[in-house]
Amino acid sequence: MQTTLLESLKRTPQGQEAEAILRSCVHCGFCTATCPTYQVLGDELDSPRGRIYLIKQVLEGNAVSAKTQLHLDRCLHCLACETACPSGVQYGRLVDIGRDMVERRVARPLSENLLRRVLRFVLPHPRRFAMLLRNGRRLKSLLPESWRMKLPAPQQAGPWPAARHARKMLVLDGCVQSVATPDTNAAAARVLDKLGISLIRAQNAGCCGALSHHLSDHHGALHFMRRNIDAWWPHVEAGAEAIVMTASGCGAMVKDYGMLLREDPAYAERAARIAAMTKDLSEVLAQEDLALLAVNGKGGKVAFHAPCTLQHGQRLIGVVEALLARCGYQLTTVADAHLCCGSAGTYSILQPALSQQLLADKLAALQQGEPEWIVTANVGCQLHMQSRASRPVRHWVELLDGGS
Repeated sequence: MQTTLLESLKRTPQGQEAEAILRSCVHCGFCTATCPTYQVLGDELDSPRGRIYLIKQVLEGNAVSAKTQLHLDRCLHCLACETACPSGVQYGRLVDIGRDMVERRVARPLSENLLRRVLRFVLPHPRRFAMLLRNGRRLKSLLPESWRMKLPAPQQAGPWPAARHARKMLVLDGCVQSVATPDTNAAAARVLDKLGISLIRAQNAGCCGALSHHLSDHHGALHFMRRNIDAWWPHVEAGAEAIVMTASGCGAMVKDYGMLLREDPAYAERAARIAAMTKDLSEVLAQEDLALLAVNGKGGKVAFHAPCTLQHGQRLIGVVEALLARCGYQLTTVADAHLCCGSAGTYSILQPALSQQLLADKLAALQQGEPEWIVTANVGCQLHMQSRASRPVRHWVELLDGGS
């Protein structure tokens, strides 16, 4: 795509990166067929191709309006378009750049600004989120139905095995997952313990930075990234094999640390090492003997929802399904498995109408095969689907941990 960037942008790393991405797009339209928002809304400007055009206009210095911002806000950042693109356009990076520029040029209404500030203030901080969740449960009867649906049932974390094996891996506690579904990491620790691997939590590691990053708070996101690197580094130097992610959204983010901190002389080298060491839990288990976890064909029917951050962000397609099949579970067929469930971080809060429509479509596809459970690989998807699903929704590692 031909483009003429502002002279002031041509000299910046951000501008140069955006120009290279724009020039790789040939406007073929393959992306539109896989874009969830385009399928729902039918508006070219709510497709990747249309948003690329809008971002091009911004980078060339044309007028920017609240309409431009709206179409970019509606993007789920699911990256299904990147999976489908024959030209390898890095659409996700371009949207991040475009949103950041538009955010600085278009003033949001006070109500939108306040909501985004509250999300950044609460969700990445486990203690604050835990307090909000406790109060929400106490006042549940007073809340609107749309908010009551979002409240997850309390979950207790099971026992965490002592670090007794020579093989050790790190795990990210995270933010929302550590409060809303704390047994996910504990289940992963128990599963890995059976396989001779000790899973270690690093003190002071927390939010991966994704929430702040996708809300255009890049300074805040970089703070979280640097804090995690500092917390993990002593363990890396002590010989930890990998950094295990049980939330695919966090995994996609941490695998980008090297790229996002490449201009930081104090962290660039360590960030690249951390990114290279980061593995989704499914990548780790795929290399292990799972005989101890098998249920000998008695595992029941399971519908797997592949989060966008797993299949499109990390390109781990079919890995979890293969693990579940190896352990004796029967996978149902899920139509349009490439489409987003509508969770997408804070999207379900900021774009509720679109999110709920995508959720209804996703649950219809998942429940069509009448599974006993719906399982997924990301806490956001899990909580979002739990709010309306007629079947139990769990993280897939919980099945390997305890069968039914």
